[in-house]
Amino acid sequence: MSSDVLPDPATPFGRRVRERLRDEWLIWLTTVGKDGTPQPNPVWFLWDGADQILTYNLPDAYRMGHMAARPQVSLHFNSNQDGGDIVVLRGVAERVHDEAPPHESGPYLDKYRSGMIHVSGSIEAFGTTYSAPVRIRITRVRGF
Repeated sequence: MSSDVLPDPATPFGRRVRERLRDEWLIWLTTVGKDGTPQPNPVWFLWDGADQILTYNLPDAYRMGHMAARPQVSLHFNSNQDGGDIVVLRGVAERVHDEAPPHESGPYLDKYRSGMIHVSGSIEAFGTTYSAPVRIRITRVRGF
C-alpha cells in the first residue's frame, strides 16, 4: 500500500513518519469537545501501511460523541527528549462496523496482546470493553 498524503519515504522525515506509525505503541488523538476545546487522549492504534489508522475505543467515551459531531481530528506522537522528531497528522474519523474486534484482529494482537491482558485481564475482556472501532483517514502530515 502507498499513500499520497505521507511525506516521501526517500526523505529522512518520510522514513521517520512511517517508522513511528509502524512501531509506536501510543499516539495522541485530539478531538474537539462540545465547547470547542481540544480534547487529547492517548490511544493504541494500527496503521494500515497507507493513509488510515484504526483505534478501538470505549463505546461511551466522550471522544466517540466528539468524533460523531466533528469528525476532523488530529494525532501526534510524543517528541524525543530534545523536543524534536515532531509528527502531527490531521484526519477524518469514522466509526466503522466492518472491523474484527480487537481480540480477533491478528495485527492488533501481535502489537498489543500483552497490554490488552494487563489492562483488562484477558484479550476477550479487552475486546468486549473496547468494542468501538474508529478508522481515521489521514489527510495531512507535518513535522520536523
